This record gives sequence, structure tokens and C-alpha cells, in this order.
Amino acid sequence: MTTTDTQHESTAELDGGALKRGWDALPDARREEKRVEVEWAARTDIGRHRENNEDKFDFFLPGDPATLGMRGRLWAVADGMGGHSAGQIASEAALKAIIRSYYSESAEDVEPALREAITDANALIHAAAKQFSDHGGMGTTVVAVVIRGDVLTVAHAGDSRAYLLRDGGPIQQLTADHSWVEELVRRGAMTREQAEQSPHKNVITRSVGATETVEPDVASETLRAGDTVLLCSDGLTGHLDAEGLEKILRRSGNPSRQALDLIDAANDAGGRDNITALVLHVRGITDAPGT
Repeated sequence: MTTTDTQHESTAELDGGALKRGWDALPDARREEKRVEVEWAARTDIGRHRENNEDKFDFFLPGDPATLGMRGRLWAVADGMGGHSAGQIASEAALKAIIRSYYSESAEDVEPALREAITDANALIHAAAKQFSDHGGMGTTVVAVVIRGDVLTVAHAGDSRAYLLRDGGPIQQLTADHSWVEELVRRGAMTREQAEQSPHKNVITRSVGATETVEPDVASETLRAGDTVLLCSDGLTGHLDAEGLEKILRRSGNPSRQALDLIDAANDAGGRDNITALVLHVRGITDAPGT
């Protein structure tokens, strides 16, 4: 079994002097008004029935104040698909392409830059698939989040999901699956219960690389202290419903423990697919320096 665990406290990367110097160099329009303290961890697991892991997660935490103020911090999860090793190649390449493109985009706002980064990754994967006959249908789902200031921006294509758990309220799904059954649910042709039991629930209608173009969904949410954000592949949600996810996120003490418990619960329920869980916890929100 292959498992990867990463945990970070991302607010101690810059000392006060460096923050102040970088802040003074930024135009007013690009400055963060809030600073979010985030603790996070991620795990990916091959599951109990697969021979290789096509799930990937990646992240980028800028080390300089100017990039941090303009672009924020990025985390993402991808679930590859295709014959042979194509899915693993697609998920890894897509995440690397998204990160490189997002942090080099000229667009000043997060949403258009993130959208363009995903379309750039789509073009890269689609072009690669056409060059290799055994990689036909190569593609990957993607869910990515950026925290800039106190704003969480979520972008996705496919059925990898983002959730938000806040205060004592129920867990909220921030993404809507790009899948055949979800389309039927939205049209009223299928109930949610029928969709969960459908043998076609894993048939996705949008992904990165499978077609010449892709249109990711992008939305934003203002964060609050105490919020927990979960990014995951369908290997997790195929075994745990929203109530099951919430139960684990509420009982576990920190993101590393939460990610481990989520993976274990999915494996205990059958582990039919690769499983990835990335958990971010908002420890606090303060005014950014100079505001």
C-alpha cells in the first residue's frame, strides 16, 4: 500500500520584515486585506483493489510576499483516467501545469487566472494524448483551491470534490459533480438516492485533457476562523456520504489525523478505488500588515 502524508503550518514562512518590504512593493489593488493562518495535511492511498495509484495531490505556497499577495496559496487534487499508466501521467502532469500556469498568468484576479491555468493544463494533456495511441482517452479530474486574503476560490472539472465544514452547521459541498447522473439529478430525471445507487455514477461529463477544450466551474467563498476545507477524489466519496465525512472531520483533532481517518474509513468500507483526502483548517484570520 502506498500512502503519502504531508502537513504544513503555512504562515511561518515569512518573517515580519520580509512581509512589510513585500507589502510596500505591491500596488494597493493587489494587497491582501486579511491574513489567513492555515494548517493542512494530505494523504493518498492506492486502495484495496487497484494496482497503481492514479490520484495525485499538489500544492504551492509562495515564498515571497509579492507572489503571496497577488496569487495566494494553492492546493489541488486530481484523479487520472486512461489505459495503462495514462491516468497517473495525466493527473501528475495536470497539477504541475496548473501550478506553473497559475503563478505565471498575467490576469490580476484569482478566478480568471485559475480558470486559464486549468484550460492550459487541458491543452497540454489533450495534445499529449494525441501523440500516443495507447493513451487515448487520457484525462483527469481536478479540484483546486486558492486562498488569497480571506477568500477561498474553488475551481473544478470532473467529480473530485471540495467541501466546507463551518461552526456547528452541516458540511457543505462546494462543487457539483460533472457526471452523467448529476446532470440527471439537476434536471429532475433522477433522485439523489437513485444517483448514489446508479451503476453509471462514475461516468463523468467533464475532465481535463479528454476533449480539446474544458470549462471549469469557479466560485469563491469568504473564509472564517475555524473553517475546515476538504478536497478529495471520488475514491473517498464513493464510500462515505456527507454525514460520514462530517463525523470524521468533527471528531479528529488535526488535519493529519483527519486525513488518515478518512482514508482508513474508505478502505474499511471496501477501498474500491484510489483514495485522496486533503484537509485545510483555518486556525485564525488577522489583518494583513499595513492595513
